[in-house]
Amino acid sequence: MARLHWTLFPYSSLLLLFLCLLPLLHASAGDSDPIYRACVDQCEKTGCVGKNCFQHCKFSSDGKSIDGPWYLQEPLYLRWKQWDCRSDCRYNCMLAREEDREQLGHKPIKYHGKWPFRRVYGIQEPVAVALSALNLSMQFHGWLSFFILLYYKLPLRPDKRTYYEYTGLWHIYGIFSMNSWFWSAVFHSRDVELTEKLDYSSAVALLGFSLILSILRAFNVRDEAARVMVAAPLIAFVTTHILYLNFYKLDYGLNMKVCVAMGVVQLLVWAIWAGITCHPSRWKLWFVVVGGGLAMLLEIYDFPPYEGFVDAHALWHATTIPLSYFWWSFIRDDAEFRTSILLKKTK
Repeated sequence: MARLHWTLFPYSSLLLLFLCLLPLLHASAGDSDPIYRACVDQCEKTGCVGKNCFQHCKFSSDGKSIDGPWYLQEPLYLRWKQWDCRSDCRYNCMLAREEDREQLGHKPIKYHGKWPFRRVYGIQEPVAVALSALNLSMQFHGWLSFFILLYYKLPLRPDKRTYYEYTGLWHIYGIFSMNSWFWSAVFHSRDVELTEKLDYSSAVALLGFSLILSILRAFNVRDEAARVMVAAPLIAFVTTHILYLNFYKLDYGLNMKVCVAMGVVQLLVWAIWAGITCHPSRWKLWFVVVGGGLAMLLEIYDFPPYEGFVDAHALWHATTIPLSYFWWSFIRDDAEFRTSILLKKTK
């Protein structure tokens, strides 16, 4: 089924949290439909669904031609996308079956854990890919504006370092966020084992680092030794979990529990801190927390894609775009707030 992909802090946590919460389902009502299954079996033998025939079915799994000269090979870009005979058969049988069901007045159902999306230039979920790319650009814009603020607008120490104590942590956070949204776009473009693992791993890594950062910032941990004591066990745990998912077993149930635990803890940390702090921009923090919570209703109220393109998960991706803007706005305000305090102390 569709996955979750989500920068965590308030809203990010919710995002990643749901990324981890939505495991891929390997059995759905659609793929257990006998008519659909018969269509796929017949297609894999003949290479055709109705009048549509697919060149993939004339090639073996390594791309070599089955019924032609040895030097004929499937185009490289098709092999890179990993569209093969089975993928095309499933896709076209799904569309054919859904057309029949629509004529009978039935609602769309899921196939192999996913709604019946329509491809665009070989991209599985074009709207989700586009929105993931927009989220990636928002993360880049937020990180870049943070960088410019610190090094070109705010005063620096005599040694050219920033006064803001969390500069390096937020830079790392920006990298993790951009990496997560990049793999989100790739995963929605083509759902295979590799892209699935990269997407889940990047989301878990972002969620784990976000938890560390939430603790360090909320408790105002500035001593390097104390930071190491807080971060080391969490980094070890997250690293072990990612290695387990990639090299032992992609356990969706375990991954869900881990993501829920990390997400809930950091949400509580930010919410409590926002409630007791006198930070001038705490309202932005509340906005992101509440807005992200409301956006999650789109994941709970799952519905089939409109015209085969826009489903609840895609709309959720759209809501994270403005939330990203407010989140980075809060980070910049925090940098200015802390810098002003430290400057007053030095004077």
